Amino acid sequence: MVRFVSYFLILIAGVTFSSGCLGDIEMPFSPRPSNDFTPAPETELPAGPVDNPTPLEGCDPTQADVGRPTLRHLNRFEYNRTVADLLGDTSEPARDFPADDFGLGFDNLGDVLSTAPLLVEKYAAAAETLAAVAIDADIGAANPRIVICDPASGTACLRRIFSAFGRRAFRRPLGADEVDKLVALIELAKKEGDSVQTGLKLATQAVLLSPYFLYHVETDDDPRSPEAHRLNDYALASRLSYFLWGSMPDARLSTLADNGTLHANLEAQTRRMLEDSRAQALVTQFAGSWLGSRAIESSAPDAVLFPTSDALKKSMREESELFFTAILRENRNAQELFGADFTYLNDDLAAHYGLPRPDSTAMSRVALVPGLRGQLLGQAGLLMVTSHADRTSPVKRGKWVLSQLMCDSPPPPPPGVEALKPAENPNASLRQQMEAHRANPACARCHSAMDPIGFALEGLDPVGRTRVKDDLNFDVDDSGTLPDGRTFHGPVELAGILKNDQRFAACITRQLYVYGTTRATMPADACALASLSDTFKQGGYKLSDLIVHLVKSPAFTHRRGEPQ
Repeated sequence: MVRFVSYFLILIAGVTFSSGCLGDIEMPFSPRPSNDFTPAPETELPAGPVDNPTPLEGCDPTQADVGRPTLRHLNRFEYNRTVADLLGDTSEPARDFPADDFGLGFDNLGDVLSTAPLLVEKYAAAAETLAAVAIDADIGAANPRIVICDPASGTACLRRIFSAFGRRAFRRPLGADEVDKLVALIELAKKEGDSVQTGLKLATQAVLLSPYFLYHVETDDDPRSPEAHRLNDYALASRLSYFLWGSMPDARLSTLADNGTLHANLEAQTRRMLEDSRAQALVTQFAGSWLGSRAIESSAPDAVLFPTSDALKKSMREESELFFTAILRENRNAQELFGADFTYLNDDLAAHYGLPRPDSTAMSRVALVPGLRGQLLGQAGLLMVTSHADRTSPVKRGKWVLSQLMCDSPPPPPPGVEALKPAENPNASLRQQMEAHRANPACARCHSAMDPIGFALEGLDPVGRTRVKDDLNFDVDDSGTLPDGRTFHGPVELAGILKNDQRFAACITRQLYVYGTTRATMPADACALASLSDTFKQGGYKLSDLIVHLVKSPAFTHRRGEPQ
């Protein structure tokens, strides 16, 4: 009976919190966006941040409104990584959770991450399973990350267990009353004739269903103050760890937080964490969402026209991730994203590109003469997710470059304007048909910016192979003219223009700012964004340095409350 009652009470507590009983939970501000980079109508590609604040002359970035991120739950990636670090459990229970909501291209924004009843049910099921695995029927085999003394020895041991386990799970020390409530579950189980093991499982479930585990709760001594104030060290440790690692703080961060010295050691800790293998989360989650590499393996090009094995798609994803990892970990100039002297290949991907094989089934770093393949615009996976299943899409590709790399999303098409139908005129190339379509003044404003960029990539088919004939068997014309009159031929010349475009540095800054602060930018962020972008430029566009400057900025280290 005690097991049912206690489990029911825990579940009710989780449901109550998810319904907003603390008053800090806000409803999503818009319908839940999709992270669908797969072939779809051109307008369905996820946009970058839509607000583009203009910096003010003479502004002081330290005096700007630092904002207030909306309380949010761990997304699926964060949940899996956290239980792995907390319990050593790598079963990835969040694979069974509902898909996370996306906003501005990312799945870690509080304003769109909702808590549906189904998610609460999945939390309860996961907590029950995780607790059962951790607290084995034989107490001697219990998880040493939880059971650090003999529970049968008495209450003092039980308090030690849940003080230590709760400290790690909640990312802060527990109050005496919180420990009391967990120990009381074990005592209740014993009183009702159940074993200590049963009580330990229930108390472990209670921890895993607590809002302080499931949500990013930033405790604040003055939560209603509209004035910007520093995060406490526990909240800062959590922000930093989930930004760079997608998981809970490690022992070194936690010790600094306990000592109240994290703010003073912030740059050193940030650089340490960027050098750690766990910073790969920044590649898969930030860059994977920003650039679209997370969607490569789920892309489905036409199996007859463009057969692409799962193994090849995996290699395409790994190329994009390893390439970005090198730029990040080696603190290279981010402009090399548009032209580096290396990439990563294995034999299959090299054959796909028509390049010499490295004689390896594993991905290997390969030196290149800077050109087509050592850059984002030449990576097969990214070209594939911005194509239709059976043909390329200059509009998708052009919009991807503008939205994701320049943060200059074109507006949606005017009402009543029909999309171009493929092969509408079999006697004209797709480019000729699109140019005729663009003759409509209602279409010209957006397409004059998107289409030339997309045309530059027409020499690359829907799976990223070079070609001289387009999908309709016309000669490829990859020349283009931008609205400002600059001309180019092909992706290499286009990349040379884009890497020097001031929008590119500002866009990387804004994308990291949104992902790192877990909120949309506001007009009040204009000064901070301009300052970070300028520092990024003056420092030689070093990506790791940009991350350090962001982490040290008030937007990351401070918060404000919300007056009632």
